[in-house]
Amino acid sequence: MPLPRATAEALRDLGVAFESDAPLLKKTWWRAGGDADGFAVATDLQTLSALQRVASGTGCPVFALGNASNLLVADAGIRGLVVRLGGALATDEDLGDGIVRLGGGLKLMPLMNRMQRNEWTGLEFFAGIPGTVGGSVRMNAGTALGETVDALIDVDVVLQDGSIITVAAEDLRMSYRTANLPEGGIVASARFQTTGADPEQSRAKIEAHLAHRARTQPVNVPTCGSTFRNPPGDHAGRLIEASGLKGFRIGAAEVSPKHANFLVNTGGATAADIRRLVEHVGDTVERDHGVRLVQEVHFVGDW
Repeated sequence: MPLPRATAEALRDLGVAFESDAPLLKKTWWRAGGDADGFAVATDLQTLSALQRVASGTGCPVFALGNASNLLVADAGIRGLVVRLGGALATDEDLGDGIVRLGGGLKLMPLMNRMQRNEWTGLEFFAGIPGTVGGSVRMNAGTALGETVDALIDVDVVLQDGSIITVAAEDLRMSYRTANLPEGGIVASARFQTTGADPEQSRAKIEAHLAHRARTQPVNVPTCGSTFRNPPGDHAGRLIEASGLKGFRIGAAEVSPKHANFLVNTGGATAADIRRLVEHVGDTVERDHGVRLVQEVHFVGDW
């Protein structure tokens, strides 16, 4: 579907480039899903603010797309304007005193190289997460090495009306894979406190973590990482494997034989295939173990 005419005209008046009926399949880690009515890249704070203001004023929903590493986009796509952050909103800045500002669109995997080059320690928990800074804040993303909240100071958020606010980390009330951001707000940037710990120890910790990940997780196939959150005192992967679901398929979507909490696209899986598999796994674990797993992956778009 095309963008609402009023929204498209307002974006042209602003001089903002956008794409209509934009394919999202190759922008998602699962390599599944349909098109967005409109797609634009915001390269600075002013443009992001204007996009939010215009869309809100014309009644067009906005969806902020990070690295799409924990999303399942519906086969029918996403209605409204999908916005990705780039340019100045995907950079890093050393503010001194061990504080760094990271753009919301900055991808975490390349950030690891810059961390080591600049000797920024204390952000090791980002290692191996295939997302962006904005996504990591929204999800309080983390690994065995820690969580986003461990080093977060505050975030700059662009609200639906285009206004820009700064929210302190404690006001986000972050918990396991959760942060309470203002509804419709987009994380433009975030400030983090590094620790000044020994860079060599930091590097060794990251390398050991990534080596373990490569041994135990399917890292070279289309997947969205962990599908379910770990329940208290247990592991989602253990419960799924105990239900005999490793290798189980619906269409071309498969429970990974390597790690049961990873669902993979073996080639040509539709979003509907993957969603049915996610729901089947959840229902089976609840039936077998009495535990209702909570999804870490989000279903987005027109289902």
